[in-house]
Amino acid sequence: MFERILVAVDGSPHSSKTIPVAADLAARYGATVTVVHVREHERYEGQDVDFGPPQDAESLVEAALVRFRDAGVSATGEIRRVTPGNTPKEIVEVSKEMEAELIVIGTRGMTEWKSLVLGGVANKVVQQAGCPVLLVR
Repeated sequence: MFERILVAVDGSPHSSKTIPVAADLAARYGATVTVVHVREHERYEGQDVDFGPPQDAESLVEAALVRFRDAGVSATGEIRRVTPGNTPKEIVEVSKEMEAELIVIGTRGMTEWKSLVLGGVANKVVQQAGCPVLLVR
């Protein structure tokens, strides 16, 4: 049913809950997993301002990959950089590129306060995705 699963991580507690759920599904279906972390950044006065969590992107993705591999699941990782507000679009773009059959994402992430007003990343991914999206609380 699911051969390729995309898991979006952002370093938030809700994001870390997606990993065991996705690992279980991947093991059941013999699926491969791609872990994606989309990092928002902006150029400001010649400097690159990173809006991501305090943990560096490489460490965040590598920690997720270790958990998948420890569960016996084949997993690769990707880090994408976008301007603020483009995270949902980039997650959907990665899902298209890899022909994902399922996206697994946390219900609330690093932008929790913004999502109360503007609509969260997860909500926008659900609206834009061309495949099923599993929201993990």
